[in-house]
Amino acid sequence: MWRFIGFRVLQSIPVLLVVITVTFFLVRIAPGGPFSSEKAVIPEVKAALEAQYRLNLPMFEQYTAYLGDLAQGDLGPSFKYPGRSVNELIAAGFPVTAELGLYALLVAISIGGIAGVVASLRRNTAQDYIPMSVAMIGICVPSLLMGPILILVFGIYLEWLPVSGWGDIPGDKILPAITLGSTYAAYIARLSRAGMLEVMSQDYIRTARAKGLPEWRVVVGHALRGGMIPVVAFLGPAFAGLLSGSFVVETIFQIPGLGRFYVQAAFNRDYTMILGATVFLATLIVVFNLLSDILAAWMNPRLRSQYGEG
Repeated sequence: MWRFIGFRVLQSIPVLLVVITVTFFLVRIAPGGPFSSEKAVIPEVKAALEAQYRLNLPMFEQYTAYLGDLAQGDLGPSFKYPGRSVNELIAAGFPVTAELGLYALLVAISIGGIAGVVASLRRNTAQDYIPMSVAMIGICVPSLLMGPILILVFGIYLEWLPVSGWGDIPGDKILPAITLGSTYAAYIARLSRAGMLEVMSQDYIRTARAKGLPEWRVVVGHALRGGMIPVVAFLGPAFAGLLSGSFVVETIFQIPGLGRFYVQAAFNRDYTMILGATVFLATLIVVFNLLSDILAAWMNPRLRSQYGEG
């Protein structure tokens, strides 16, 4: 297992370096700058600001200086929030984003996992077609469209749930979690169905049935662990995708998460905030991918055997 973990960690290092490099130069070559605005800035003041933030250095020197700060865990100061660092802004917004992502993941696992397992038990019947058709609709409808639809139906017409805020009114976290988690619930439904269908055709499942075990014990006690391996492998990138995808949902429902700072940074050309948030999210994606791979390897010894481990 340790060899497997070490190999995956070594793979992640060049990935992060490429993300940092590409993002750094893309934001630098974009038109305008953090101190370009409709209000004219005195050249002397602009030069002093650029010197303070090392924007007067050659591009490659800025890049190496940023890598040096990054190696020490310093994401730099924000250009648009004087006196506050990118680390502080991420620490302020990320807990809300993480909470939203966690609720959305629970929605996705609950709805998608149950739908996929139920569909796999009666292949090519209405019990299979209906959940998979709904899952396809969930994949096709983006959160940018799902959010307003849920607001219109449950918030305005039926007046069952709040349509904005976070933690201020009871029930205000339900619609954002469903909006964000619906697409991933559809993916999990399809993955769990495919995994269960493959496992249910194995010899040990037929043996369990031949012993006279009830169908629910065959499914829960024997098939579920193997059938959920594709879902487990998907959970890491899914949660990371939920965190990054939450920016749109946070905007729709006026949630004060990390997405607020990221969107404002994009409009204000806040280089360090864009870079810091991107590097932070990329690191989370790598970490969650690693955790899901470790869990999948623990559940499936054949993955560990590829690295010479039992």
